[in-house]
Amino acid sequence: MTDISTPLSFTSKGATKDMGKMLGGEEAEKDPDAEKKEEERQEALRQQEEERKAKYAKMESERENVRQGIRDKYGIKKKEEKEAEAQAALDQAAEGSLTRPKKAVPAGCGDEEEEEESIMDTVMKFLPGPFMDMFNKK
Repeated sequence: MTDISTPLSFTSKGATKDMGKMLGGEEAEKDPDAEKKEEERQEALRQQEEERKAKYAKMESERENVRQGIRDKYGIKKKEEKEAEAQAALDQAAEGSLTRPKKAVPAGCGDEEEEEESIMDTVMKFLPGPFMDMFNKK
């Protein structure tokens, strides 16, 4: 029994000292230049971030130049230009109107008379004889 308890007590004493350090019980000696080193590290991080941002801004401007060349070559407009033209057309059409502009009607939705006839024809096919006569009289 003593053989087993001896290693346990030995390891537990060492572990409690380490745990105390981890929990902040005993503080390690502070480096006098720690603040200075930390400031230098923060400055280096800021400088790296600025360089990275500048690099990506330069790459994006080069890409935009290539995109613009393609747009010019094929006569393609930017999305922003298309949206601006569409908005200008809506504003111009709605200048004298007091209400908001109407939404565009999808194809096939404005042909109500044709739809009603086709619906009536379909219904008539499925009605029994006496009901067909009632609808035909009208």
